[in-house]
Amino acid sequence: MKLRSQDRLDLGADDWSFRPVQGDLNATTGRPHMILEPVTSDELWPVYKGASFNLWMPDTAERYAFADPRLITEVLQRRRVASSRRRNSAFAELPHATVDDVSTLPCMHPRISYRRIARATDSRTLIAALVPPNVILTDKAAYLLRTTGDQTAEAYLIGVLSSIPLDWFARRIVEVQVDFHVINSFPIPRPVLDDSRRSRIVELSGRLAAVDDRYADWAEAVGVPVGSVSEEAKPELIAELDALVADLYGLERDDVIHIFETFHRGWDYEPRLEKVLGYFDAIGRG
Repeated sequence: MKLRSQDRLDLGADDWSFRPVQGDLNATTGRPHMILEPVTSDELWPVYKGASFNLWMPDTAERYAFADPRLITEVLQRRRVASSRRRNSAFAELPHATVDDVSTLPCMHPRISYRRIARATDSRTLIAALVPPNVILTDKAAYLLRTTGDQTAEAYLIGVLSSIPLDWFARRIVEVQVDFHVINSFPIPRPVLDDSRRSRIVELSGRLAAVDDRYADWAEAVGVPVGSVSEEAKPELIAELDALVADLYGLERDDVIHIFETFHRGWDYEPRLEKVLGYFDAIGRG
């Protein structure tokens, strides 16, 4: 009930709004626009499936196919312009100048993507990542279109979506896949812009997401360095994120313990919980 007390994702906030979109290409009907077995992929863009990314890992090196950037951007731009004329389309919420400018195509910029296929019995249910620019997504890798707001809102949201508290909620309503009505129902805390916890989440998730120079422009907009998190340091940043998100949800210490104890049967949660509680107690709610 504490988690549910927060507004749903699809209600947006004063400074941001995101709409789920079903990837760029259907994995079956979009095949004419893909190159399944290229001789070389040097000049091509990768086509991602769900397994192409993981939590805080925007590229697992798995590919569904490849695409010619010149041809695929023409296809996606035509579709975006046509879609923007439909009132129920996510693209209809964008300014006309944005829709008409091919350089604003989502595939050319970092964006939040998530695996549509998910089960409550998996080790994690909601698997999201900030995928790099110049990447095409199949319908098995949906994404969140930022219709208002800036990159700091993107950094904040990916931090919340990747947290254990949010995933604990997701595991109780997701059966087979994360459909639009499901992700739209996820409760997202909306702290004021100058809330120190929000600022820290933006910093932590921004650093975790900006893994290399592909994110240089995005990282500059967020105000974080690129490639600044080592594998050794990553668990600490993720634990602090869990603690900050739990605090924003209004959880108490016992709530945090309960979430970890009941998250996944048989998982070794104690080392991570200990780290999270250390940061949680430091916030002042313990």
